[in-house]
Amino acid sequence: MLIALTSVKGSPGVTTFTVALAANWPAAARRVVVECDPAGGDLAQRFGLPPSPGLLSMAAAARGQLVPEAVWNHIQPLVGEVHVMPGPSGSHQARAALSGVTTSGSPLYGAGQLPGVAMFVDCGRMDPGSPAEPVIRNANVLLLVSGTHSDELAHLAVRLHELGRAAARPCLVLAGQGHSTAEVERELGIPVMARIPHDPAAAAALTGHAVAGRREKGGLVRAAGAVARSLLGGTVPAQATGVPVVAGTQVPGVPPQQIRTSGVRVAPPELPHNGAVLRKDVSS
Repeated sequence: MLIALTSVKGSPGVTTFTVALAANWPAAARRVVVECDPAGGDLAQRFGLPPSPGLLSMAAAARGQLVPEAVWNHIQPLVGEVHVMPGPSGSHQARAALSGVTTSGSPLYGAGQLPGVAMFVDCGRMDPGSPAEPVIRNANVLLLVSGTHSDELAHLAVRLHELGRAAARPCLVLAGQGHSTAEVERELGIPVMARIPHDPAAAAALTGHAVAGRREKGGLVRAAGAVARSLLGGTVPAQATGVPVVAGTQVPGVPPQQIRTSGVRVAPPELPHNGAVLRKDVSS
């Protein structure tokens, strides 16, 4: 499965949540985080990793039309059983590399569909014309991560129509404090898959800043685990996870009736395809 993660405004913690989701993904033999952020990657610096192998080496090798399995030559260990294809830290190099690895027929897309593989692609902020946009069109799932303040939601509302049409399965994940989940759902007209709580201790562990050997099991980890189970089609009781809201989403091949939250069946989340935007400021 290939899962793309992105935001449309600010820095709501897409990279941190990408690592958290990969680290708590329960059902894949091979889990890979790919940094496709046009602004430049962070994980090599955060975890003291060499820049290569990574996105740059993949871009150079991809000129030879690699088979999907060749992707594993360009990854390195990150945390636990998770591997990473780190992106270059500079935006110029990152954009150049993306132009070589996100085109149609890229080995990345084939590798993400191999049996027993879960590939998590951090696309950074999805500005119009982003070189990471082709990843969304080739992903099985798009997780749109957004803050919940009025300016962040206004930008999200404008882009929902465009991104919803590009993605096969778009889902909304909220991060941090701000407007309530109910307000966001009401004003945007779409269900929220999960809400990532403010959890600095767990975030530090997932950004390479925690004390060595310390394992955090806070709200961020529980939210990531709940999203992973939801994407895999399991039953996710909200009261057991501690996540304020966790709504299910359908993955190809998983019947909608198998996806529940708190024992109540919910419809698979769909972003509006009618260009819907915020009708009013959600603070009102």
